Amino acid sequence: MSLTVYGAPLSPFVRKLRLFLAEKGLDYQLEIITTLGQPAWYRELSPLGRIPALKDGNFTLADSSVICQYLEDKHADLPPLYGRDAEQRAQVRWLEKYADYELAPLTTFAIFRNRALKPSMGQLCDEAAVQTALNDKLPTHFDYLEKTLGSAAYFVGEALSVADLAFACQLINMEHGGEQLDAQRWPGLTALYARIKARESVQAVLPGEQKMLAKLSGKA
Repeated sequence: MSLTVYGAPLSPFVRKLRLFLAEKGLDYQLEIITTLGQPAWYRELSPLGRIPALKDGNFTLADSSVICQYLEDKHADLPPLYGRDAEQRAQVRWLEKYADYELAPLTTFAIFRNRALKPSMGQLCDEAAVQTALNDKLPTHFDYLEKTLGSAAYFVGEALSVADLAFACQLINMEHGGEQLDAQRWPGLTALYARIKARESVQAVLPGEQKMLAKLSGKA
């Protein structure tokens, strides 16, 4: 097995890469690296210390989006997850970036971090930050994504893409933080999220994440 993924399962960016690999049918080994207490050698793989990083034989790379696009290019014989033409590829990359840069600060770093991670480290949850994310900031993003999705089954080209995976990965972290989409306000996104969660790739990683969350909360 030549592919090694470095990162932590509860990271939405690590999860995105793992789902990408599963959907591509590519085998890999996961080596746990968190954002804290990293070994010195990890900076050789990820100069900024971010997760995930990838080792493919002697080739190394960091950043989930860059890694996924590298693997998409390298395995062009496999079904595409970045669209089938230039227009679709641009749309997928835009929506992936939107999830990673606009949703993540709210779903992961505001809701999930405060509700799930901070208490496990003996820190207080900043509930005001959670409520600001839920009530003031996320609705605008969800309105935009609901309109973008429309009546389609997937964001781009009526087929699963990284755009769908990136979106779902942020929603999983929001759910880990005890919050869900309002199905009445965002029915399309709710249906898309349920569709992605039901996929074999997601179901293969969620039980492990639930065990980790239970251990973090002391309920294991």
